[in-house]
Amino acid sequence: MKRALRLVLSALFAVFVIIQFFQTDHANPPVRAEISAPPAVKAVFRRACYDCHSNETVWRWYSYVNPMGWLVGGHVADGRRRLNFSEWETLDAQKKYHMKQEIIEQVEEGEMPLQSYLLLHSDAKLSAEDRGAITRWAQDSSEK
Repeated sequence: MKRALRLVLSALFAVFVIIQFFQTDHANPPVRAEISAPPAVKAVFRRACYDCHSNETVWRWYSYVNPMGWLVGGHVADGRRRLNFSEWETLDAQKKYHMKQEIIEQVEEGEMPLQSYLLLHSDAKLSAEDRGAITRWAQDSSEK
């Protein structure tokens, strides 16, 4: 029994080591046209949103350890695809309006930041004041 357990643990360790050679791309593309927003709103975005929704991701140590790295890399790729603050000013007015409506909805419903992100980044939790500032910005500056 002990031999079988040792064999299973050795195999699991070998798989763990092997998967480390298949890393997620941790490159941050250049910032093309960063969002223009009031300093307070931009500070909230940087603190709570930029790791997944910009080209300025801070890749923490655990993003280099698979399989967690694959999970984090997938979240960042998906976040950038859906909304990228580093490319905001390249969007036309209609797309910006639509994105602002999405931001309001996600923030008001508490869907962003993701709960899984907040487990390791408690400073990203949005306060009522943060949510209000984002919502006011999105409503006040909505281009139609």
